[in-house]
Amino acid sequence: MLKIEHISKTFNPGTINEKAALRDLSLHLAPGDFVTIIGSNGAGKSTLFNAICGSFFTDSGSIYLDGKNITFQPEYMRSRQIGRLFQDPMRGSAPHMTIEENLSLAAPSGGWLSHVSRADKAAFRDKLAELGMGLEDRMKQPVGLLSGGQRQALTLLMATFNPPKLLLLDEHTAALDPATAEKVLEITRKTVADNHITTLMVTHNMHQALELGNRTLMMDSGRIVLDVSGQERGNMTVDDLLARFKAGAGKALDSDRILLSE
Repeated sequence: MLKIEHISKTFNPGTINEKAALRDLSLHLAPGDFVTIIGSNGAGKSTLFNAICGSFFTDSGSIYLDGKNITFQPEYMRSRQIGRLFQDPMRGSAPHMTIEENLSLAAPSGGWLSHVSRADKAAFRDKLAELGMGLEDRMKQPVGLLSGGQRQALTLLMATFNPPKLLLLDEHTAALDPATAEKVLEITRKTVADNHITTLMVTHNMHQALELGNRTLMMDSGRIVLDVSGQERGNMTVDDLLARFKAGAGKALDSDRILLSE
């Protein structure tokens, strides 16, 4: 499904601000894989997502999606096949437009704000009802009036209304309170499973990294230093994960945000 071959990216080369953000990174995902990613700030997690989305072209290497080489495909073309959620709930939807109008942009009929059919409205209502947040009764309200959790759930719905080939979740619950984060995670689990969406999810919570999905990666300095799945992953504890990170990276994980997460 997703095949990344030896990609590298250095920002500001030849200057005092030179930063090697990705270093000869390779990664293969099978259809339906749900992969969690752990790493401290600067490890290259968001940079990897940006490379996959086409926010910049890599310096070397290749990226394939569903057998097609997208290495030099522009970002707007990749967005038709790749859904993405960010940490900030304010990204991904238009605050001054209603819930219905936002969904109309994501619907298969796509973008006809003044021609939302009765069938589309019924579909919107059904999809919103599945979120269990009462948004199906607020379709005429501006998205800017929603809470962060409601808005992030709506963004997830928009990103998967037409199920993408690949879904990228960049700490999409980190800005939410614990109860709301758990609700959005449960919606995420169900959405990914129901639509069999190949998914990469960055998280700072090591327990989530081992419990969600079927595979866990750890990154450091633009490299993947651990890739674990199957029975080996199922038997791992957080302490095991830390020990394996130290063995792969040659140093202990030093992110308080990750180490203190529950």
